[in-house]
Amino acid sequence: MTYDPQAVAVAQTLSLDDVLAARATIGGRLHRTPTFSSATLSRRLGASAHLKAELFQRTGSFKPRGVLTKLASLSDDEKARGVISISAGNHAQALAYAAALERIDALVVMWQGASTSKIEAAREYGATIDLEAPGSPEAFDRLQQLIEETGRTLVHPFDDPLVMAGQGTVGLEILEDVPEVDVILVQVGGGGLVSGIATAVKGLKPSVRVVAVEPELSAALHEGLAAGRQVRVQPRSIADGLAGPFAGESCLAVCAALGVETALVTEAELVEAFRFLYGRAKLACEPAGAATTAALLAGKVELGAGETAVAVVSGGNVSADTASAILGEA
Repeated sequence: MTYDPQAVAVAQTLSLDDVLAARATIGGRLHRTPTFSSATLSRRLGASAHLKAELFQRTGSFKPRGVLTKLASLSDDEKARGVISISAGNHAQALAYAAALERIDALVVMWQGASTSKIEAAREYGATIDLEAPGSPEAFDRLQQLIEETGRTLVHPFDDPLVMAGQGTVGLEILEDVPEVDVILVQVGGGGLVSGIATAVKGLKPSVRVVAVEPELSAALHEGLAAGRQVRVQPRSIADGLAGPFAGESCLAVCAALGVETALVTEAELVEAFRFLYGRAKLACEPAGAATTAALLAGKVELGAGETAVAVVSGGNVSADTASAILGEA
């Protein structure tokens, strides 16, 4: 393995205590999202299946958990200088929302071709949006340029131990709501959510399998774990919320240390799962949020007889055009 030494240090020190501390910090400021059982999905799988509905979180995704945890750690000077980040959309909205609560100026780097509805939502929450970059790989270069020019504090969308700990509070809720869980499926963009959930879950119930689910056309974590180092990819999936051009170094190290499994889904499987969640579970999620259900429906994750699975439904920020196009194809 060739993970950066600093990333390895994070993997060695990030713990259940950090996730519990994050919950103490943000508890009461966010929704405790529900976990639903799904009789239809359970029948199809021959196993007990549940859906953790993070699309009902504030701003429509799990992202405010990590953002509020990070913002709580900033000094008065850091807050005065403002914050900055990069995002395909959900983190942008979360940072804009949380920064407004804390009265901190927020600048978010997005890119040309990003979801128009997510750009507009982030602006409405109060962030300034930079759209100079033509694509997500170039946007990270633009981010570094603006950090150097402005002196703002970076609130990384995934590769930050405080952000990861905040996202891990999802795992605490899953274990409390479904204590018999055997397998938890988590979608991956940059890896902050799955590494946080794995930290929480493995700290409380080590026997639980945690499976990181990615589109075949945006498989940065899968490729990084296979290579033992960060690998850059060119995301091309309909699941724009999972469009990380690479997985975080710390996220990779945590997932490797905790034995997180991986599963890949096709675009057709994402579409089928999107329709299933909309039509049968009545969850109007975004394509990224359907990735874990796609893995279950497609048999990409093996379940034993009598086992219980929980699939995170990570967000619901889908444009009307995207949703109608997918549903209209049926």
